[in-house]
Amino acid sequence: MVAFFDRAAVDAALSREALIEALREVFAAGIEAPVRHHHDIPRTDGPPATLLLMPAWRSDREIGIKLLTIFPGNETAAGLPSVQAVYMLFDGATGAPRALLDGTILTLRRTAAASALAAGFLAREDAASLLMVGAGALAPHLVRAHAHVRPIRRIMIWNRTPARARQLAETLGREGFDVRAVEDRMAAIAEADIISCATMSSEPLIPGERVRPGTHVDLVGAFRPDMRESDDVLMRRARVYVDTMAGAFAEAGDILLAIASGALSREAIRGDLYGLCQGRVASRGSAEEITVFKSVGSAVEDLAAASLVAASA
Repeated sequence: MVAFFDRAAVDAALSREALIEALREVFAAGIEAPVRHHHDIPRTDGPPATLLLMPAWRSDREIGIKLLTIFPGNETAAGLPSVQAVYMLFDGATGAPRALLDGTILTLRRTAAASALAAGFLAREDAASLLMVGAGALAPHLVRAHAHVRPIRRIMIWNRTPARARQLAETLGREGFDVRAVEDRMAAIAEADIISCATMSSEPLIPGERVRPGTHVDLVGAFRPDMRESDDVLMRRARVYVDTMAGAFAEAGDILLAIASGALSREAIRGDLYGLCQGRVASRGSAEEITVFKSVGSAVEDLAAASLVAASA
C-alpha cells in the first residue's frame, strides 16, 4: 500500500534540526544524483513555464523522483505558488512504490534547510540581522531556517510589491520575530549581516558595491542560466560556494553569467556542500570576508527530506 503525505503531514514530519542534519549526512556521504531534467514549456500569455524531473537514489535503500513545475506570475495571477511539485518514493530493494508526498512543501522546507546548512559554514557566528529579498512562498521558510542557525535578532523584508513585504512581516511578527518591511533595498543591503534572495529576477538585485565586509549572501532564485540576482562586482569581491558543482555549471545564472563576463572563473569557486560537509574545503576564513552561497537545488536534498517523512510513519 502506498502511503500518502499531504502538505500538513510533510510539514509536521520535518523538524528544522532533523532536516538540516539529514542534508548534512547525504552530502557528507557523497551521495550523487543526476543533473535534473529541465524542460521549457511555452505559454501564450507570459514567460515560459518550466518542468523539472529530479531523480535520486541510495542503492538498496530508496529511490525517489520529484516532478516540479515553475509558473512565474502564479501568485499574483492565479493565487497559486509559482513552484508546485509532487514526490514519489520507491523501495530501493524491490522498486515497489512506498509513498507519495506533497512536493511543494517538501521543496520549500529542504531548500531553506540547504541554505541554513551552508550558512552554518559561511555566515559569521554573530550574524544578527537578516535581509530577505523577495516575499514569495519560500521567503518565510528561509527566514526561519537562517534564524535557526544564527542569532538573528532583526529582520528586514523587501519585495517589488511593498504590500507583500508588509504582509509577510506581519506574519513573521506574529511568530515573535523583530521584523519590518523596507522599501529602500540599497540601505537594507548595507545593514544586513545575512542577505537571502529568493526571486524570479533576471536582473541583479544585490549590487556588490553595497554589500559590507563580513556579509553572507544566500542566492536561492535565478534557477535558469539567463537569470541572476547578483552582479559581477559581488562575485569578484566574495568567496563563492555552490550547492553542487554540476548543478551550478548547468543552470545557475549567477555563476554562468559571471564566468561569461570574466568576473568569476570556475577555479575561483571555493567548493560545494559536498566539500563543506566532508571537510575537504575551507569555509569562511575571516570576519571581514564576504561569502556567497548559490543554490539551484539538488535531488539528493529531496530524497533526504522524503526519507525523513516516510520514516515518521
